[in-house]
Amino acid sequence: MEFQKSLLEYISRSLITAGETISIAESVTSGCLQLAFSQMPNASLFYKGGITAYTLPQKVNLLQVDKTEAEECDSVSENIVSTMALNAAKLFDSEWSIATSGYSTPIRNSLYKIFAYFSFSYKGEIVLTKKLELHPKTQALNAQLYYTEFILGCFKSEINQLLILK
Repeated sequence: MEFQKSLLEYISRSLITAGETISIAESVTSGCLQLAFSQMPNASLFYKGGITAYTLPQKVNLLQVDKTEAEECDSVSENIVSTMALNAAKLFDSEWSIATSGYSTPIRNSLYKIFAYFSFSYKGEIVLTKKLELHPKTQALNAQLYYTEFILGCFKSEINQLLILK
């Protein structure tokens, strides 16, 4: 599993220059984002850690997701990932956080579609939440890797915008 080196270096350099930190809460990407951040140059200067909360009880217990809401949407919605992002930042005491939830295989609960929601929080506020949909025949690992690469690209754009405004 290899991520675009220039992308990882850019994110690393940007966070170090800004003196800011990041944490991760993931479900559908199941550790891929945590792996990517751990591969960044000088990761220990800005990457505080991550959590993979794959099941509803873990999202409720560890990331304070509302149980009733999570049960209604199979833990996959804009609001769920936003809650995950905000609470990961609190849990790890970081300025930034990224959260993911979704499906890497088509199942009945996803209406046989493959999609993910991801959310970025910055200093206690959600700055971006998006839904990413893939072709239903995409292999599970390819879906997880695509989500990860896409989210990293979006994160690069987001830190670019916010850090320029500082």
